[in-house]
Amino acid sequence: MSRTIPTSVDFSLYTNFMIILLFLLLCHANSQLSTQEQAVLLNLKQHWQNPNSLSLWIPWNSSSHCNWPGITCFNGSITKLYLQSKNIHGTLPPFICNLKNLKAVNLSDNSFSSTEFPRALYNCSKLENLDLSQNYFTGAIPDDIHCMARLHNLNLGGNNFSGNIPSSIGQLTELRKLKLFNCEFIGSLPLEIGNLSNLEELGLAWNSKMMPRLPSDFTKLKKLKVLWMANTNLVGEIPDKIGEMTSLEKLDLSSNYLTGKILSSLFMPKNLRIVYLYKNNLSGEIPRVVEALNLDNIDLSDNNLTGTIPDDFGKLIKLSGLRLFCNQLFGKIPDSIGHLPGLIVLSVFSNNFSGALPPDFGRYSMLKAFEVATNMLTGQLPKHLCDNGRLLGVVAFKNNLDGELPKSLGNCSSLLIVSVFSNRLSGCIPSGLWTSQNMEMLMLSDNSFIGELPELLSWNLSRLEISNNMFSGKIPEGASSWRNLVVLEASNNLLNGTIPQELTILPNLTTLFLDRNRLSGSLPSDIISWKALNFLNVSQNAISGQIPGKLCFLPSLSELDLSENQLSSQIPPQLGFLKLTSLNLSSNHLSGSIPIEFENDAYAKSFLNNPRLCANRPSLNINNCNSKLQNPSKTSHQFMAWLISLVMAVVLGLLISLFIIRVYGKRNHGSDSTWNVIQFQNLNFTESDILPGLTEKNVIGCGGSGKVYCVSFNNSLDCVAVKKIWNNKKLEEKLEKEFLAEVKILSSIRHSNVVKLLCCISSDNTKLLVYEYLKNGSLDQWLHGKSKASTVSGSVHHIYLDWPKRLHIAVGATQGLAYMHHDCSPSIVHRDVKSSNILLDIEFNAQIADFGLAKMLMKEGESATMSSVAGSFGYIAPEYARTK
Repeated sequence: MSRTIPTSVDFSLYTNFMIILLFLLLCHANSQLSTQEQAVLLNLKQHWQNPNSLSLWIPWNSSSHCNWPGITCFNGSITKLYLQSKNIHGTLPPFICNLKNLKAVNLSDNSFSSTEFPRALYNCSKLENLDLSQNYFTGAIPDDIHCMARLHNLNLGGNNFSGNIPSSIGQLTELRKLKLFNCEFIGSLPLEIGNLSNLEELGLAWNSKMMPRLPSDFTKLKKLKVLWMANTNLVGEIPDKIGEMTSLEKLDLSSNYLTGKILSSLFMPKNLRIVYLYKNNLSGEIPRVVEALNLDNIDLSDNNLTGTIPDDFGKLIKLSGLRLFCNQLFGKIPDSIGHLPGLIVLSVFSNNFSGALPPDFGRYSMLKAFEVATNMLTGQLPKHLCDNGRLLGVVAFKNNLDGELPKSLGNCSSLLIVSVFSNRLSGCIPSGLWTSQNMEMLMLSDNSFIGELPELLSWNLSRLEISNNMFSGKIPEGASSWRNLVVLEASNNLLNGTIPQELTILPNLTTLFLDRNRLSGSLPSDIISWKALNFLNVSQNAISGQIPGKLCFLPSLSELDLSENQLSSQIPPQLGFLKLTSLNLSSNHLSGSIPIEFENDAYAKSFLNNPRLCANRPSLNINNCNSKLQNPSKTSHQFMAWLISLVMAVVLGLLISLFIIRVYGKRNHGSDSTWNVIQFQNLNFTESDILPGLTEKNVIGCGGSGKVYCVSFNNSLDCVAVKKIWNNKKLEEKLEKEFLAEVKILSSIRHSNVVKLLCCISSDNTKLLVYEYLKNGSLDQWLHGKSKASTVSGSVHHIYLDWPKRLHIAVGATQGLAYMHHDCSPSIVHRDVKSSNILLDIEFNAQIADFGLAKMLMKEGESATMSSVAGSFGYIAPEYARTK
């Protein structure tokens, strides 16, 4: 039999056949893979209880699942699963790794939860990028995390992972980005992180439970571009070789406890753009040599740095932000800083800089913030600050600046704040500055400015402070454009004329100081629109007429000073309805008796030098209403009546005493003396230590619900604050609710920024709340009172509430509120947050107090409607006050 020899045509047919066969097999395989992946996605959707964000994951939605939201495919197979911010709850099921070609998973900003790291992801053998940040994962990162050896990017930040960071993480040698910020890790940092030779970004910030040193091994990370370790409790010094990290672009070691000097090599890396070392304990000088000419932002604020600003900073043509505030730097600010073309923010307040300011600030750059307050600067403010029309603020208070304000500020419509108080400035205010369209705060006090107040003010102006100048003329009558003012302080000027009625139509006004001027006439009668007014001072003028009775309709008024005027007639009895913490009506021509509510030692100096005024208590240093000369013909009859009444009272008292001894003699205490103590903390006192101290001389505050006493015990070595609820039948039901609310809430929460309730002491007729005593009083006293004095360690130091302290207080109060709103279950709404309800301890740590109006929010599904408006006017959210 002969064998047929294949021809070239046969080979061609065979080859085509095989290609077609392979194509059909490939199509079949792809079809199977597509079906399998689609099934996995639908199972994921079902496992996560069909969230609305995945509503388009349906088989008939499109020709391929690769077109579904959050899905990225390559060659028809899923490679990326991007489901960030999809409001997905639940856990990660093991079958997610049935997506065999999955390389990237981003499930950030959802509500995934688990008691441990999802080890099921180990089976995703091709996974290179994993982002589980901003979820609710807990537990420790497993020691076998190195099983995910292909990972390039790992982001687990913003979860509740705890324990130590495992050293095995140093075996993920392919990592480019490692982010473990804002978790609950403890202990120190593993040195093995220094083995991640390919690492470009390391984020370990906001791990507040750690107390690590910055390992010197980290300086071996030659490819590292971003080192972010803010708020990680770092201690010790910055490693010597940090300047050898040649790829470094951003260094953020802020808000730690670093000590020592800033190394001379720090500003050497050529690519360095951002340096944040603020809020540490660094000392010494700023490095003089700067070779990192790409620097964009330098923040070395809130340290203990000394010396001068390096001249080399003048070479940083890309520098947009220079923040050196709250240090001990001195000398002249280099003129070259004023020439920097990129400078947007200059913040060097609270140092010891001296000399004249560089004249070219704002001339060559888009300057927005100019903050040079609290130094020893002299000369004039630079004329070009707003040349480029971007300036938002000029903050230069507490210097020795002189001359006039730059005329150009009158044409600077972008300005929000001008604060130049406590200088030697003079002349007239540029006319356009009063009406600058965006101006919110104009603070010019303690200078020598002259001129008259304008008819028109910026519609947005909320704070106008011009005290201790030489402004003259009348207060404009057409003050309708002033209606958004919250604070108006114009003390100690040369203002004259009357207080116009139009001034009473300022509904947002909380503070009005017009004392020490030359004002005359009577007080405006129709003042009931001042619902938010807290402080009113028009003392040392020539105001005459009567005290308006409508003052009693100002529910928020807490301090009233009308002293050293020519007011006459009686004090309106309704004035006693106000819960005033400070009242001064001295040196007027008032007559009659004072309201009975003011007849206590707290107002002993409130009515002096009013010869025709009287009271029923001699301790108030004014005439006794019962000591006036009487008609002689009636004297003997009145004396006999008084004597008979006295005898009857003595006899009746003896009979009652005998009755009590006979009926209750066997009892130790009556019902009024039976005290019930509910203890919330360990106590080193009893009720017998507290009750004797509830005297008028120990009163330290008086509010809407009662008085507050400072009670000493243990031979005056310790003291507590005791709040005694008013004993008033009309207020009994309301105050009972406030008392119970405060006990319920403060006994259930524990936070360093919420006042500590030690115990509750009550009887049938009296209710006492005993708190930890905070020596620095309330924030209100510091903001609106005179400068305080600290008596720590037996010596007196006058302390002013500088800006770092104010920031510290604001952060503390915010942390307390955030705890109440987000960490308490159910959440708590205070409903009366104001400066008088924020107390300060000896280190100026803020603690929120007075929970009488607080309310626990209802559980989901229950009504949360408030039955009435609660809180102090001026502090209630406007939309709340309007709608309730």
